[in-house]
Amino acid sequence: MKFGYARVSKEQQSLDIQIQKLKEAGCDEIFSEKASGAKDDREKLQELLNKLRPGDIVCVVRLDRLGRRMIKLASLINELHEKDVQFISLENNIDTTTPMGMLLFNICAAFSQMERELIKERVSAGVAAARAKGRKGGRPKSLDKKGLNKLMKLRNSGEFSVKQICEIMNITKSVYYRAINAKKEENN
Repeated sequence: MKFGYARVSKEQQSLDIQIQKLKEAGCDEIFSEKASGAKDDREKLQELLNKLRPGDIVCVVRLDRLGRRMIKLASLINELHEKDVQFISLENNIDTTTPMGMLLFNICAAFSQMERELIKERVSAGVAAARAKGRKGGRPKSLDKKGLNKLMKLRNSGEFSVKQICEIMNITKSVYYRAINAKKEENN
């Protein structure tokens, strides 16, 4: 039997294109999920692996849909070989039943891991550069010192409910309570 596996990392991403390509490749059953490729405990992937029998084929659109780390990918491909299961990556033109396909798999997996490491390095360099310029990262605070003082005056006046203060200040209740707790800690 030919099984397809489709994965996207984020909930808002669509699986449609991958599923369509897997159907066109002749997959009898497709397992799909929305989970990070870096996660090892992917439910649908595990379900697929448990269903495999000798002679089956696992098909993915791209190698990185199966996983991000070279060690994990190599381990997974070896597990498939031990079960006498073929592996095909459509866009990478990898078919691990051939020596050339196995070589190509190892090369592509190494590049996939290298790309991930390069992304990490670029992100770290960007964060370091931003910090060097005085940026801390994250969202700007909802309340500056002036806003916090105004909130405390409204609260201490006793004339307004929490809901009314939030409407006046145009903040959420969670921002209100975080500000109150921060002020209490500051006074202690």
